[in-house]
Amino acid sequence: MAKKRINVMVTAFRDGFQSVYGARVLTKDFLPAVEAARNAGITHFEAGGGARFQSLFFYCNENAFDMMDSFRETTGPDANLQTLARGVNVVGLDSQSSDIIKLHAELFKKHGMTTIRNFDALNDVNNLIFSGKCIKEAGLKHEVVVAMMSLPPGWVGSDEVHNQGFYCGVLQKILDSGLHFDSVCFKDASGTATPRTVFETIKSAREMLPPEVSLRFHTHDTAGTSILCYGAALRGGADGLDVSMAPVSGGTCQPDIITLWHAMRGTEYDLGIDIDKIIEAEEVFKECMADYFVPPEAKAVEPIIPFSPMPGGALTANTQMMRDNNIMNKYPEVIKAMGEVVRRGGFGSSVTPVSQFYFQQAFNNVMIGPWKKMAEGYGKMVLGYFGKTPVEPDPEIVKIAAEQLGLEPTKKTPLEINDEDPNKGIEPAKKMLQEAGLEETDENIFIASTCKEKGIAYLKGEAKVNVRKINRKAADGEPEGYTVIVNGREYGVSLKGGEAVVNGKKYTVDVQEGIKEKTGVAAEPVKGASEDAISVKAPLPGVVVRIVVDEGDAIDDGDTILVMEAMKMETEIKSPAAGIVESISVNVGDQVAAGKILAVIK
Repeated sequence: MAKKRINVMVTAFRDGFQSVYGARVLTKDFLPAVEAARNAGITHFEAGGGARFQSLFFYCNENAFDMMDSFRETTGPDANLQTLARGVNVVGLDSQSSDIIKLHAELFKKHGMTTIRNFDALNDVNNLIFSGKCIKEAGLKHEVVVAMMSLPPGWVGSDEVHNQGFYCGVLQKILDSGLHFDSVCFKDASGTATPRTVFETIKSAREMLPPEVSLRFHTHDTAGTSILCYGAALRGGADGLDVSMAPVSGGTCQPDIITLWHAMRGTEYDLGIDIDKIIEAEEVFKECMADYFVPPEAKAVEPIIPFSPMPGGALTANTQMMRDNNIMNKYPEVIKAMGEVVRRGGFGSSVTPVSQFYFQQAFNNVMIGPWKKMAEGYGKMVLGYFGKTPVEPDPEIVKIAAEQLGLEPTKKTPLEINDEDPNKGIEPAKKMLQEAGLEETDENIFIASTCKEKGIAYLKGEAKVNVRKINRKAADGEPEGYTVIVNGREYGVSLKGGEAVVNGKKYTVDVQEGIKEKTGVAAEPVKGASEDAISVKAPLPGVVVRIVVDEGDAIDDGDTILVMEAMKMETEIKSPAAGIVESISVNVGDQVAAGKILAVIK
């Protein structure tokens, strides 16, 4: 009997990078692995989109459009190069206006992409209609998505959503909308859907769809059940699956293509691959990535994830940022706090950007206090600014969000809101470019709109590379330095003579044998500050992205002094009193620790 051919898409070079390295990978480092995969017979690649758009500008000092061009050049003209889009958000964390959504499809077509997988984390079909229309009109293939995850038993309201009936209801709304698509993907970004739910959902979806429409399933191995779910999807009638390649497979990633091949041996299914060539390609890939730091949580199965659903593609992006800010010790608390924000936020699928909203709010609840600071994305979500949540959010949380953000709940669609917003769209992006003295190309307009200040900084040549690699430079086999972990916080330390460098900052040191009796040390006063001065301190670690005032300015109580960014959130640092800005002790781009004095008000 002839075996059923399963179409596999290799996600290693988008989702794999996002899940393991927080999407921070330089193009020149991985292209030899793409070539090896092509030579092994792989013809369907995930090549960009998702966090692999913004991350190139934010962390790699690279242009994502150049990366896509290089990817196409490496794979040749016939490969199916697929990218990931977030409905009305396209490839940004914030939702976009109609003209930017249209420009997204046109530019991705221009730069060699074949297919765009298009999802909405809230499963609000209204957020897929216009973006899907733009994808088709640009001459691209459109893969529409139903977003999945599992919820723990016993959560109030959870019986209404994230089950076979709910998912097929979303698919029926897609069919009723008249939206044009070439394929359908059921996407479980957190890897928490149960095999039974996967089987029942895919089986029902196959009966609802025309036979010529490809039906795919996507999951991660974060909870350790990916191969079971893939088997269930195949039995239900799926004809396409997503796989990754070592060293970015398993754990928070998709299962490895070799693992799936092994699991399918002796069955009626055939992946259509030359396993020996795939093994050779993985060896090339491992060599390419040998110098990259692999966070231990990226490759681990985490049994608690079904109770605090965090998608693989967001988990390591967030832990990388926590490492950047030396607060990795808080990670277990933040993950534990995820459950409450999911439960009270309306049960949107835990996939970007909603997963980031969940993580940001959980982060704030841990670092600042429960519901003391509403993350803007989470707050706007519960107020309806990103579409309709699967169930109504907790009324108490809606009230807190309205009070803290100064916004009223809305029933308008995100597209209506964004098209009315004078700060969104092509014209405001052009203004940003003009003010920076930059060329107004379509690519630059899109970069400015989706990446804001960081995109402008890249275009001006001011971006910095922040890619975590293993430091292999050593003299006579001795390490250049040490990673010292204190209470879960990491410090890069190197010692030479009477000098120590800690996280890049130099200190004069004198190391003596024995431990002297402790002596009290007076707190260091603020240099040049008056006796009646008020120190404004950082409430949490982060990067200074904007300074709003100058030294000598008169300000009122509550005026914004500067803006910090942490965990992809901007936090306005406001003055605690009226007065004169006596000093500002930081610069734009500085990484500051919690408690660091930012400014002094007299």
